Amino acid sequence: MTKNVALLLTFLCVCLVAGGQIMFKLVANRATNSPGLSLIEQWFTWQFIVALVIYGVATLMWVWVLRFIPLNVAYPVYALAFIIVPIASYFLLTEPIGLNHLIGGSLIVAGVFVIARG
Repeated sequence: MTKNVALLLTFLCVCLVAGGQIMFKLVANRATNSPGLSLIEQWFTWQFIVALVIYGVATLMWVWVLRFIPLNVAYPVYALAFIIVPIASYFLLTEPIGLNHLIGGSLIVAGVFVIARG
């Protein structure tokens, strides 16, 4: 496997984890908005199961990718989750994104680019 393909699969892992985070937030929102439900009813929903499956698939893919790319290169790419999750939460959950998010996100992207190119 080429380094570029491995980095692409690493990015796919990050996207899966970000999707799982959004699903977990939906579960948390439901729990907050349904205080009369039991903990099992609040948490064990289809969103929770999907999030767990996504995390399981991402973990298996992550271990597979690590066969082909050094951890010190792959792991910084994982920092892109700090970009993807706020953007996704802005569009899907209408959570705000401030200037600090934009500045910090730009620094993360620049750092990942520098590491991935090296």
